[in-house]
Amino acid sequence: MITLSLPSPAQPLLPPSSKTLNPSRQNIIPCSHSLKNPNFEPLKNRLIRQLDVGRLHHAFSTLDLMTQQNAQPDLSTYSILLKSCIRFRNFQLGKLVHRKLIQSGIELDSVVLNTLISLYSKCGDTETARLIFEGMGNKRDLVSWSAMVSCFANNSMELQASWTFLDMLELGFYPNEYCFAAVIRGCSNANYAWVGERIYGFVVKTGYLEADVCVGCELIDMFVKGSGDLGSAYTVFDKMPERNLVTWTLMITRFAQLGCARDAIDLFLDMELSGYVPDRFTYSSVLSACTELGLLALGKQFHSQVIRLGLASDVCVGCSLVDMYAKCAADGSVDDSRKVFDRVPEHNVMSWTAIITAYVQSGECDKEAIELFCKMISGHIRPNHFSFSSVLKACGNLSDPYTGEQVYSYAVKLGLASVNCVGNSLISMYARSGRMEDARKAFDILFEKNLVSYNAIVDGYAKNLKSEEAFLLFNEIADTGIGISAFTFASLLSGAASIGAMGKGYKSNQCICNVLISMYSRCGNIEAAFQVFNEMEDRNVISWTSMITGFAKHGFATRALEMFHQMLETGTKPNEITYVAVLSACSHAGMISEGQKHFNSMYKEHGIVPRMEHYACMVDLLGQSGLLVEAIEFINSMPLMADALVWRTLLGACRVHGNTELGRHAAEMILEQEPDDPAAYILLSNLYASAGQWKDVVKIRKSMKERNLIKEAGCSWIHGRKYRRNMAIFHISVETSHPQAGQIYQELDQLASKIKEMGYIPDTDFVLHDIEEEEKEQFLFQHREKIAVAFGLISTSQSKPIRIFKNLSVCGDCHTAIKYISMATGREIVVRDSNRFHHIKNEVCSCNDYW
Repeated sequence: MITLSLPSPAQPLLPPSSKTLNPSRQNIIPCSHSLKNPNFEPLKNRLIRQLDVGRLHHAFSTLDLMTQQNAQPDLSTYSILLKSCIRFRNFQLGKLVHRKLIQSGIELDSVVLNTLISLYSKCGDTETARLIFEGMGNKRDLVSWSAMVSCFANNSMELQASWTFLDMLELGFYPNEYCFAAVIRGCSNANYAWVGERIYGFVVKTGYLEADVCVGCELIDMFVKGSGDLGSAYTVFDKMPERNLVTWTLMITRFAQLGCARDAIDLFLDMELSGYVPDRFTYSSVLSACTELGLLALGKQFHSQVIRLGLASDVCVGCSLVDMYAKCAADGSVDDSRKVFDRVPEHNVMSWTAIITAYVQSGECDKEAIELFCKMISGHIRPNHFSFSSVLKACGNLSDPYTGEQVYSYAVKLGLASVNCVGNSLISMYARSGRMEDARKAFDILFEKNLVSYNAIVDGYAKNLKSEEAFLLFNEIADTGIGISAFTFASLLSGAASIGAMGKGYKSNQCICNVLISMYSRCGNIEAAFQVFNEMEDRNVISWTSMITGFAKHGFATRALEMFHQMLETGTKPNEITYVAVLSACSHAGMISEGQKHFNSMYKEHGIVPRMEHYACMVDLLGQSGLLVEAIEFINSMPLMADALVWRTLLGACRVHGNTELGRHAAEMILEQEPDDPAAYILLSNLYASAGQWKDVVKIRKSMKERNLIKEAGCSWIHGRKYRRNMAIFHISVETSHPQAGQIYQELDQLASKIKEMGYIPDTDFVLHDIEEEEKEQFLFQHREKIAVAFGLISTSQSKPIRIFKNLSVCGDCHTAIKYISMATGREIVVRDSNRFHHIKNEVCSCNDYW
């Protein structure tokens, strides 16, 4: 465990609005003074009675009266008042009580200080909460630590929550259920789920999973929200010896939300058999499950139960019923949805949005949807972003941009115009109305574009016979890293058909072919990309560059360079991007002289001035070949000041070749330019670890903690069968939570025996942890890549290649092991890491073991 330094104690922070205190008022006033005053008890009792009925301001006035009558309030009086302010969520009054408490001069105990941490936590003032916590010194108890962990977790400061939890453990405090629940809650997102999975193991060992319902609920949410892992979530649920209605409802809801509607319904029936009576939230979730499966008859049975339990008028249940009848009606009718809506006595924005959406989705009631929207806002119900999105779709369906612009103006007024779903609906509305210039303007002003944004504008161009523009946008989508969906390709194919490209076999349309080359090479099918390239009737620099880049990324450096020479022979002039691809190919294959020749020819033969990317390629070429001295000399000779990309490239090479001195220098240069770059810290840490310099590793990790930096969590994934999903994602090395974990590890054990007999020797230099040699070997064979390969072997057809995807660079030992596995099993294995594709077959990789 890393030893973490704690900040020096500070005094509790006075709220910023307070004035300088009179020193004479800050002397500690003993409680006995207050007790001697005959007015003290009657006034305190009056204050307590006022708090019991929620009259906080009256109680605060009584507090003032006590001071005026010299019946000074004691610590318990302030404590009761503070807790009431928190309970009734009157945080502003709570801050005033805090100010008076400081002015009183009474010495605060841990109970009051913990209450103050809770107060500032709940109103989002984490800095004041932290200062109070740090100022407590030895008054800190388990409640204080739990309150601080909870404060960070509830205010989206997940990293601080985790570090505070670790600090608490190092100081000898043993977590209780509240502390566990808080830190797990802080890990309920994709960035920190890997931390939560480790805490899960701690929870199991301590027995809190079996002992506390709240901890179990937080673990369920952590697995679902953090990694979409319903299998592990259900395992937690299944292990809980005691469950309440909240637990059952949570699991039913998560099943319904993640596409396991049938499981949600089965679990609902199990819950009823267990004697629990569903509440409005349970029914809302199970009705949503019926909607997803189109089970109208079953949904009607649940509707009758809702009526018997007196929940039919509940707005939450009403929304689910409106949605169910709208989506499950065989004739597309909204009549039953409207009946349900009309029977709910009081509506909120959710119920209005549900019925408006129902009318829009029916396909024939767009005018009625707009009328309902107008009725909603006339009733002083403030629309949300979903309301605006639905009504803009209605305007698009009617080709009524005039009304749509009025609606959008209202969204601007309410500050909701920048929300993605509103902007996307505006794009679609203009596109469906044939106003592509306005659609493009709406697209361009979107602050954050997602795949739906791109799909909306691409589909608009395709449907308005502007297919060239649609295909030009494809490259932009790919470059953003957002990803491409089936809908994107459907729109592009529609656009291709609209200009007769499909009838011509697409060969004559240069733009479409360029897109297809890029699409196939990015998806891992380089031969399909090459087939498209070969069948093109007319090629431009983009066509050649896309193909050269594809070959380089797939490790076929020789083919990439051959393609470049063919390009020059045709008279096509290369551009800057072409040379990045060419130099990358040389770097991937270790072709030093070839790379230097092409680098020198850039300006001499084609007038292309090298950019930073070209210099980085040359540093990579020299560095990966072990010529680190030549690499640093090259950097020093650059006419430009090397940026962080160049130094990061050199640092990576230092890590490969174990040059700690030069690596430290490269890291320092990176951090001068980008002081908060976690990659530099991680690369340097790995360099020290590979050299066995564990003290330096600890220093770097401590420095990262102080700067609130965290490394990207590694994961590998593979398309195949998973617990009710199409993709298996492995986030951690020891992936015991997977439903097929037993089969996976059995396959791994068999593979280990086979490839060791063939000559595989584990390279423990790739284990960057200070552990025993035997543990290192075991740790190596539980790397994510190997787990993913084992899963691929047991879940894919023998005739198909196993395709593994990884968000970081592939581990050297894994690369070697996978080559042996390919030979042992006769399977082709394709691994795409953060840099390139590795095509491995018969113990040979397309990268020639150079990456």
